[in-house]
Amino acid sequence: MVVFEWINDQIFKLKWLDDLIKWLFGTVLGLDPNSMAFSSLTFFFYDVIKIFILLSVLIFISSYIQSYFSPERTRHILSRFHGIPANIIGALLGTITPFCSCSSIPIFMGFTKAGLPLGVTFSFLISSPLVDLASVILLASVFNWRIALAYVSVGIIIAVIGGTLIGALKLEKHVESFVMAPINHSDIVEMEDEKLTGKQRVVYSLDQVKAIIKKVWLYILIGVGIGALIHGVIPQAFIETVLGSNNPFSVLIATIVGIPMYADIFGTLPIAEALVAKGVGIGTVLAFMMAVTALSLPSLIMLKKVVKMKLLLTFVSIVTIGIIAMGYLFNWFGYLFI
Repeated sequence: MVVFEWINDQIFKLKWLDDLIKWLFGTVLGLDPNSMAFSSLTFFFYDVIKIFILLSVLIFISSYIQSYFSPERTRHILSRFHGIPANIIGALLGTITPFCSCSSIPIFMGFTKAGLPLGVTFSFLISSPLVDLASVILLASVFNWRIALAYVSVGIIIAVIGGTLIGALKLEKHVESFVMAPINHSDIVEMEDEKLTGKQRVVYSLDQVKAIIKKVWLYILIGVGIGALIHGVIPQAFIETVLGSNNPFSVLIATIVGIPMYADIFGTLPIAEALVAKGVGIGTVLAFMMAVTALSLPSLIMLKKVVKMKLLLTFVSIVTIGIIAMGYLFNWFGYLFI
């Protein structure tokens, strides 16, 4: 147990980095440890460096695993299952594929066009941006392993239930015709997944690290900046009034605020960390994170181009209700996770 705590503190939470940053600003630069400047600056530099270190390592590891799961192979795996087991497999595959909410949509189109059940493809579409391997470690580094595993479990449950309900409602006619148009089988060329060598997988993983860091670095800086502002400047009383446990609408507010934003879990984590430190319920914070990652406005605009309004509203309603329900449940039983 002592060894695990040390590994968790020093390797995942990078406590040594936190101590180093506070020593630099406090002892070397002479800032008052009780000042707002010290609190905001140490939060900003610690979180930025920590997130980039962990993100680089985790993207490399998850990309190496993901190199075995091309979209074509994922489609073949999904086609072997039916009913709720297919939704479960779709949701689980969504957790190990490297797609954000926007890049998941072309994959969703390919799966639908290939004849996979609509509900299964929606389980994948919900899970892919919401949950991934890196998010588990990063959530654990900010909060703890119980919260990280609970977040992933709830994300998968929402994806399975959401896909199952959409499948049961028989909404295929509300997918645009160019997506549902059957593929001309004479045009299909069944190809085996490319057999990559170990060296090629390493090169692929390094390329993924560069590509994803290049894509998310600005959102991380913005997220950490907002988190630092919340952490060191915005009064705790104000945060608690708007999003605290005494406000019965806090989960609704957090979900509504999160939907128009476009970021991934890496950009929302620093904000979540600062909100929890200010006394916001863990369910409210997780609802905000899920709304940002699963229901971002740009992804909904893209999805509107491939599905009709009834299906889009059904998708948004199911996921939103799932997120809100999860938020209240976590707030009520948050003491079990913290």
